[in-house]
Amino acid sequence: MPSVVELYEALASAPDDRARARVIAEAFEQLEDRYPHLPDLATQQHLRETELRLQREIEQVQANLTVQIEQLRGEVKTEIEQLRGEVKTEIEQLRGEVKTEIERSRNTLLAWLVPLMFAQVGAMAALVKLL
Repeated sequence: MPSVVELYEALASAPDDRARARVIAEAFEQLEDRYPHLPDLATQQHLRETELRLQREIEQVQANLTVQIEQLRGEVKTEIEQLRGEVKTEIEQLRGEVKTEIERSRNTLLAWLVPLMFAQVGAMAALVKLL
């Protein structure tokens, strides 16, 4: 049936219920032939349901991400505190090593300077005697 008016006329002129049912069935068949993708069409209700489902899923993902971010923050803070402790320990060790090295250098210098000073005093005394 190409138009609604022709469908109406066919239904009105049908002699009995069986003929009317056949006209309606043919109309549905022509509708399905004309629009084969009709069962796949989404209605506004379908779209609303899909939108609500997606919104719920997005909220769940956001909640999961928030929990994971907070866990990672805690882990990172813990690691930072551990690294700070390790760095402080290493700095203290290096300070001790530097102090020890400075003491050694000072002792070595004193070990050389004291005899050199005595040698200088002796050399000056020898020069004074010669003059």
